[in-house]
Amino acid sequence: MAYGDGPADEKLKAAWDSFCDRLKAAGEKAFKDANPPAPIMRADAFHFLTQNLGQTFDLALETKDPAYPMIHYFTHPYMKLGGDVCDFTYRQAWISGDYTYKITGRRGTARWFNLTVQGPKPDKIPGTDWPPLHEPFGDIPECNILGSQIETDAEGCFELFIGGEKRPQNWLPTTPGSRKLFIREAYDAWGETPTTLTIERVGMDSPKPVPTADRMIEAFDWAGDFVTGIMRDWPEHSWMTSGGVCDPNQLNVFPADKSANTADDAKRGRMAANMIWSLKPDEALIVEMEWHDGLWLFGMGGVFVESMDYLYRQVSYSPARTKVDSDNVVRLVIAHQDPGVHNWLDTQGFSDGNLGYRNLMSQNPATFRTKLVRHAELMQHLPADTAMVTKEERIQQLQDRYHAIKLRFGI
Repeated sequence: MAYGDGPADEKLKAAWDSFCDRLKAAGEKAFKDANPPAPIMRADAFHFLTQNLGQTFDLALETKDPAYPMIHYFTHPYMKLGGDVCDFTYRQAWISGDYTYKITGRRGTARWFNLTVQGPKPDKIPGTDWPPLHEPFGDIPECNILGSQIETDAEGCFELFIGGEKRPQNWLPTTPGSRKLFIREAYDAWGETPTTLTIERVGMDSPKPVPTADRMIEAFDWAGDFVTGIMRDWPEHSWMTSGGVCDPNQLNVFPADKSANTADDAKRGRMAANMIWSLKPDEALIVEMEWHDGLWLFGMGGVFVESMDYLYRQVSYSPARTKVDSDNVVRLVIAHQDPGVHNWLDTQGFSDGNLGYRNLMSQNPATFRTKLVRHAELMQHLPADTAMVTKEERIQQLQDRYHAIKLRFGI
């Protein structure tokens, strides 16, 4: 049998060809003005695209039917997206307000867990004329539950219901527009374990339908929107919409309006700030923050605001893994070469990137200061009691990181 013999052949081929054309167009954005022309930076843009190409049809097809929900990791050590911060894990599940869902899980030891019901995706970000972020983002948080609010048994096991009849505990309501669960977990000390989760629709009594030609055509269209959206929106969408959290006109400093802390952020359970950095080969950047309580996280990202290689490189810090100076100041050093400073953030050879900050379990605002210095003169700008590491200690840090990250993802 050949092309044209089937009644859906023409529509399927046209939809597939359109997706391939859009994928090709997405690749053109690797050369956008926001991305420096160095080969390693151009390669990173394609790396970002190919990593997400790997999950395109998981999101568009395999997990997309809310009657047969699946929880999907949409970031992990070899797939980065959406301004992900290194010491978070991010999962989602497509749902519908038409159904009731049961999540069965066992709490791990990660310090922070948040599950949010996301509502309809508006045509414009409320209160603005700006379009929302590409799929699967841009929807509006409706309600959330923190790990500390989930009732478990003595072994940490629990059931959590989404939608349906109100329950006295372990329940989140839905609306007719509810469309997604957004699940984030944040880690502090190495060795913390993840919360295991599985989801099912209550009352499921038949197999999931096999994809039809029309369903495949819908998936091709969604997938085309996705690959073009990720390359179009990052990093410019955050510059435009994040209220000063990212500002391309203020390099190497956190913008004055540096905290995302809206009602929506409260439902996400966090405060946020981001800085765009740019370093020449002989430069280093000192980032200072007054110590504050809560669980705060710093993570390095690339131009497309995707997390850097946190499996193999020293690109993130949290309270348990950070040395605090005697004046109660957290000092991090972004540098291309390892200066031997305990709190070193590796650029992994990139000239430009993003430093993300998240503040959880606290409403204390961070006070940031930065200082751009020559790498050769770095120690002249740090306190005399700055914590240092030997080569062997750095290797141990990297080994501890490697094994802890693998534990988080079960890889």
